[in-house]
Amino acid sequence: MTLTTHPEPATGPAPAGRRAWTTLGVLMLPLLLVSMDVSVLYFAIPSISADLRPGATEQLWILDSYGFVLAGLLVTMGALGDRVGRRKVLLGGAALFGVASVAAAYAHSPGALIGARALLGVAGACLMPATLALIRVLFADPAQRAKAITLWTSVMASGIALGPVVSGALVEHFWWGSVFLINLPAMTLLLVLGPLLLPESKGAVTGRFDVLSAALSLAALLPLIHGIKELAKDGWAPLPACAAAAGLLVGLLFLRRQARLAHPMVDLALLRNRAYGGSVLANLLAMVATVGFAVFLTQYLQSVLGQSPFEAALWSLVPTVGVLAAAPAAAALAQKTDRAYVMAGGFLVAATGFAWLAGIDRATPLWVVIAASAVYAGGLVSAMTLANELALGAAPPERAGAAAAVLESGAELGGALGMALLGALGAAVYTGAMPADAPAAARETLGGALTTGPDVIEAARTAFVEAMGAVAVGAAGLMAASAALSLFLLRKGHTPGTRP
Repeated sequence: MTLTTHPEPATGPAPAGRRAWTTLGVLMLPLLLVSMDVSVLYFAIPSISADLRPGATEQLWILDSYGFVLAGLLVTMGALGDRVGRRKVLLGGAALFGVASVAAAYAHSPGALIGARALLGVAGACLMPATLALIRVLFADPAQRAKAITLWTSVMASGIALGPVVSGALVEHFWWGSVFLINLPAMTLLLVLGPLLLPESKGAVTGRFDVLSAALSLAALLPLIHGIKELAKDGWAPLPACAAAAGLLVGLLFLRRQARLAHPMVDLALLRNRAYGGSVLANLLAMVATVGFAVFLTQYLQSVLGQSPFEAALWSLVPTVGVLAAAPAAAALAQKTDRAYVMAGGFLVAATGFAWLAGIDRATPLWVVIAASAVYAGGLVSAMTLANELALGAAPPERAGAAAAVLESGAELGGALGMALLGALGAAVYTGAMPADAPAAARETLGGALTTGPDVIEAARTAFVEAMGAVAVGAAGLMAASAALSLFLLRKGHTPGTRP
């Protein structure tokens, strides 16, 4: 069946029933797996390296091709869903995800695995915006939609944190291909139940799909995010800098084309709407802090405290308790007061958690670090949940797919910027805190220091904790600024065009 969008009646939208919540539950399992696939290879890569023997560059592409393709195609697949039907795109993505998972599990060469991971990225780009857009269609009632988006955001955040733990447990008992085969039951369930439960919904746009805009979107996001991540990883280098600059240039061409089209892939008027554009910006800033600090926290657990990767992954799961507690509370509070105030409060809670982490040293107990991380994670995900909900509420239902895709693309870009900006800050403080007579490799990274003598290693660990504190200060300041920005852009009376 095809769901036709009509203006909501004056009496308010009808609440969704049990069928809609059952459908949401079916959507959440594949969403969990799509988000897990971002990090699921962390513990599988040693086994893959021993079996397939990839080179250094091939190994990087095995890890990164999924995320790069996913980020590059989000806007295209979101817009395609609005045009041909979100259920069609979702079910097509589920089928492709299953096929690509089998191909990845039984890949016999590095090139085959890279190709399968890229196909998984294409499938993930079909699934992610479609799940969020269908929430906009299934839950017309704002209060119910807020609860549904809270669940969506919590599942997404939990999946990324759960990926390393699941991969560690599977690789310990099975071969590395098992980390891909766990996708099959969820995708099969979606393919069986999706046609029965999911309504077909699409916008009113007719005519040919703009292939040139799709190509420009991919050519902008992929080199931009790849270039930023490479600069964050290895420092300044001409090639990634040129890639990022080329991505920005193509992005400008993409936006110029959208302004001239009668039926653009991305509605620039929607981006100028404070409720939507402000929410996209808030989401981006939240991801800057989330990803930028997570890199340091992971290294702290493993290289400073000496935990095994699997043990560090387990400890990294603990802050999700703060997420699961704070996000529903924030959503409930937002039903009683202006969302902008609750979002600002979430950012301030996150700033408090980061400020707490700014004071740690080598003697700080682990529980303090984990508790502070739970505080900032709870505040951040609360703000991101409300940003997602406000953005989807501001978007017309017929453009829900493209709106969700732009929101998610902003989050991907925010993650890359977090690695670059906060990573550069931490690297500068680390280098400055190291003894001048330390070996050059030890002054550059903590990993380089771990191959030297005990005195240098101890100095490097102390310098790293100092750098981690500086990054926490930077993240706290960014979160405080984000709180002020939320109040300025998103308060009622300052968000023209906001929908219920």
